Amino acid sequence: MTLDLENLRRDYTKGGLEREQLNENPIEQFKLWMQQTIDAKIPDPNAMTIATVDASGQPSQRIVLLKHLDEKGFVFYTNLQSRKAQELKQNPKISLHFPWYFLERQVKVCGVVESLSAAEVLKYFVTRPRDSQLGAWASHQSRPISSRALLIQQFESMKNKFSKGEIPLPDFWGGFRVKPHQIEFWQGRENRLHDRFEYQLQQNNSWSIERLEP
Repeated sequence: MTLDLENLRRDYTKGGLEREQLNENPIEQFKLWMQQTIDAKIPDPNAMTIATVDASGQPSQRIVLLKHLDEKGFVFYTNLQSRKAQELKQNPKISLHFPWYFLERQVKVCGVVESLSAAEVLKYFVTRPRDSQLGAWASHQSRPISSRALLIQQFESMKNKFSKGEIPLPDFWGGFRVKPHQIEFWQGRENRLHDRFEYQLQQNNSWSIERLEP
């Protein structure tokens, strides 16, 4: 089978982005775009690709869900024995990407991670559906497994183990806060002359804003 990818193209005409439209604070600008994405009924608006790098310099990407955002940074949760968590332990540098292509937009975030406190993790963990809590216990994330049947067996085992009462927070489950130093907002435009604006964190904790060529 031959894929005709060269002729898959369209023009981007949903809107533009000008400097005067931008909030001076990129977190507030991100919140605005996130709310517009939610209002547009885009599936999984908080889904983001995160990129980490292993000890050999090999990048790795996967999709996780953004679960909190404030002036301190972008928060997500994971198994601390997973590949991403182990790579972040060795190298805390990270990149996030929000592919809001239905709105012809994307946002890129570069920063470093810090681990969340046990209190912060527990506060979120107790809000998860019970089966999601059990799933955290059942999965040894990123490790090989011989079959899905074994994974379901592990889940049922945890379900029986914690059949009564609340499910405790696993000691191998936690979260990270991404403290950004660079955030780029991208809006598609006609003729591939897209609008790109990059925020850079300065030493005085203010943000500079530059337009980038597409």
